[in-house]
This record gives sequence, C-alpha cells and structure tokens, in this order.
Amino acid sequence: MSHEVFLSHSHVDKVFADAICHWLEAADIRCWVAPRDIRPSEDWAEAIINAMDHSKVLLLVFSSSSNSSPQVRREVERAVNKGLHVLPFRIENVPLSKSLEYFISTQHWLDAIDGDLESHLGQLRDCVAALLGRGAPAAPAIGPALRSTAMLPSEQLERLCAILARFIGPIAGHMVRRAAVPGRSAQEVVDALACELEDDGERRQFLTQCGAALR
Repeated sequence: MSHEVFLSHSHVDKVFADAICHWLEAADIRCWVAPRDIRPSEDWAEAIINAMDHSKVLLLVFSSSSNSSPQVRREVERAVNKGLHVLPFRIENVPLSKSLEYFISTQHWLDAIDGDLESHLGQLRDCVAALLGRGAPAAPAIGPALRSTAMLPSEQLERLCAILARFIGPIAGHMVRRAAVPGRSAQEVVDALACELEDDGERRQFLTQCGAALR
C-alpha cells in the first residue's frame, strides 16, 4: 500500500507516533513508520530511504529524545534534501538542538504541549491534509469524551486512563479509547494497554494498579 507521510520519531516516543499514525490513517492518510513498515529481512537504512522516496511529508514527533537522536537528525536531513515538507509536532517544550535548527528552524510548528491532545491531533490531521493538497478530512469517529463503546462503564475507563497517564502522560485518554473496542472485557482492555508499555517494570506496575482499581 502506498504512503504519503513519513513519521520520524525517537523509539522513546513510540506511543505518540502510534497514536498519530492511527489518527491520520483513520482519515485515509497513509503513513510509513518504523518498525511497523520494515520487513524482517529488509536493510533498515535502505528501507528508510525508499520510504522517503515515496513520501511527500516528513512528520517529526519532536521531544527531548528526538531532539538529541542522531537517527532523527539524519532522517530530517535526508527529507530536506529530497524536498519533502517537514512538519514538526512538538510534544515537549525543549530548545531546538543546533543540528536540527539548521534544517527546520523556519518550518511551521504544531504544538501538543498543553490542552486537549485530541484537539491537537485534529489540527495535525488538517495541516497534513493541506500539505498534501486535500480538503479537510472528516474527523475519525472517536468522541472527545471518555465513553465506552464496549461493555465497560465510563467510570472504569476513567480509572484506566488515570493509571495509564502516570506512565505515558496526556496521550493516555486516546490510547484507552482505542483499546476499548466492542466486545473486549476489562481485562482484555488492560492487557492491550499494557502492551503499549515497553519497560517491563512499568508494565508490571500498570497491571498491578489496574488489578487493584478494577476489583
């Protein structure tokens, strides 16, 4: 399947990159993101260059981690050299490193530091659509309030959101809504959310806290 947007991010910010990818693809804007779109036998560097050759926009998830990442700097450099639109989406308020400033200091920034994350994701979706020469796409069918589309009461979802937010911050609400698909039990939703945590210790803490909160 063809793609239009190359998602550049630090592995530390994978949960944000996944949410952005989900949000854009729900609006029919296909993304390329590592490691999802790299085949097991494919050379990593070659896959990245090939992906950029077929992209129109590089969307940078900007944080303290990506700001200091040599890999991210190389991706931004190659994107600029290939003439891609570079759109930084800032999730942390940190000064731009000199190596990245050289390439993106004059670019338009989108901030997701304060306020409702889903509102920022909606602005991001509309901005990407404009860069691609499209009209504003219809918003994904995900309401802003924490409501259950499964058989889980909203109180349980709110507790899960509060617990998950201790580990991943304000994006927790979006992740809980995405996990609470029809037909999933509370334990299945918890297990799906635990998979979003890469650190084994944090995953165990999350499962323990959820177990106590949902009794």
